Amino acid sequence: MSKFNSTKNRVATGSSPVAAGAVPAGVTFEGAPGYARDQKSELFLLAVTNMVGESTFYEAAGDRDSRYAALVRAVAVADPQWLAGFLGWLRTDANLRSASLVGGLEAAKAMVAAGVPGGRQIVASVLRRADEPGEALAYWTSRYGRAIPKPVKRGVADAVARLYTEHGLLKYDTASKGFRFADVIDLVHPTPAAPWQGDLFLTALERRHNRDEVVRASLPMVAANAALRRAAADDPGVLLAADRLRAAGMTWEDALSLAGDRLDKAALWTALIPGMGFMSLSRNLRNFDRAGVSDEVAASVAARIADPGQVATSRQLPMRFLSAYRAAPSLRWAYPLEQAIGHALASVPRLAGRTLVLVDTSGSMHSTFSKDGTLLRWDAAVVFGVALAQRCAYADVVSFSTGSRVFPLRPGESLLRSIERWKTDGFFMGYGTATAEALRAHFAGHDRVVVVTDEQASAGGVVDTAVPPTVPMYTWNLAGYRFGHAPSGTANRHTFGGLTDQAFRMIPLLEGGRDADWPWAVG
Repeated sequence: MSKFNSTKNRVATGSSPVAAGAVPAGVTFEGAPGYARDQKSELFLLAVTNMVGESTFYEAAGDRDSRYAALVRAVAVADPQWLAGFLGWLRTDANLRSASLVGGLEAAKAMVAAGVPGGRQIVASVLRRADEPGEALAYWTSRYGRAIPKPVKRGVADAVARLYTEHGLLKYDTASKGFRFADVIDLVHPTPAAPWQGDLFLTALERRHNRDEVVRASLPMVAANAALRRAAADDPGVLLAADRLRAAGMTWEDALSLAGDRLDKAALWTALIPGMGFMSLSRNLRNFDRAGVSDEVAASVAARIADPGQVATSRQLPMRFLSAYRAAPSLRWAYPLEQAIGHALASVPRLAGRTLVLVDTSGSMHSTFSKDGTLLRWDAAVVFGVALAQRCAYADVVSFSTGSRVFPLRPGESLLRSIERWKTDGFFMGYGTATAEALRAHFAGHDRVVVVTDEQASAGGVVDTAVPPTVPMYTWNLAGYRFGHAPSGTANRHTFGGLTDQAFRMIPLLEGGRDADWPWAVG
């Protein structure tokens, strides 16, 4: 009988960027053979799952952050061009704000110490919102004191010139911030990009130092905001004029605070909604329902939430729509959110043949991504696993921990309804991570295997050999721990990572015999 020369074997010619050794170099946290990754691969998988300052099941926040900073510093000196591309992508396409900001500052520190140019450009590239120059200086001074190297100062100054606007000042320059806009300006001395921005800098300094603010013709939004606040003190009804709210750059938080209990909440939300951003809309659905906004207003919100262009521009993580779905008491948001999560998962491919999808719901996957606790790693695993399965020609979906259960897909069922059924029917299981055992139990000649997991497999089973070497096995990593459960990069073993749908694009490339590179331009 032929072992290798058969029509079922796949030619393993494609390579993928996340590389792990062919033999174990340690053990996972649960004792299975662990495969070490090269520095760039370890950094990538850690960064795309790292909210910074957050503990995971196996790794304390301080240890995780220290590992991340050390990896960034090492790669910044070894390959600054690669790191610059990575951090820019991390902040934009991956939409991971804290990890990219910390990465940019740690990279600049290492590059300054090693005499490597480019730190200024990296710092500027990761600052994309008007509050982030202050965030960057707060991080730096809390770790390294007020002696700030010139590349860091100049990178922050470049960002200030690009980001500081009237709307940004009104939205983000609040007393709760340790670094106000004026503090940033005093520290980095940015050059105004235009005369109006010079006036904005003066206004920020006046606000910070409790001096009377001068009304400047070049800053009509700031002037309108001050006038609206004065008028609202006597007549809160002025806050019901949507056009006036927009012209004054009035945030929904400020408007609610100014109105207090003096206005009908439904009327106030109706005035605020046209000027609200996409993220604010999706996070306030519960408040809209509680206030009793009309169906007509709700329909306008629903249309924006379901709009593919607005979803793409917002770069919201798919799990955010699941969180909004669970929080909203009214069913009128269900279909728009289903459409939105579908748009957010647009890069999930349609795969021919038979696919086995294993979703890790062990105890370690019950850990949160952030302190608010609304998003769990196993929620993300189910979102990605079921979304992929629904696009396959044929898929078997399995929830596994110490044991395993087949999750029955229902034709035509929405993704959000499937995820809720996963929860109500007890498919979030807990306990250990018997990955190899689940693979052996459920693999039955499938064309490919996808495992969505934190890779911390239990001792007593070898994941790599649980699937024939001729069958592609794709691991989707959602935690970024040091050791993985299988080799990666070549020969039908590949690891992806992240909280967006982008890496799914690699599967058709690899199965077409092509190499899959990093998701940003290198070189």
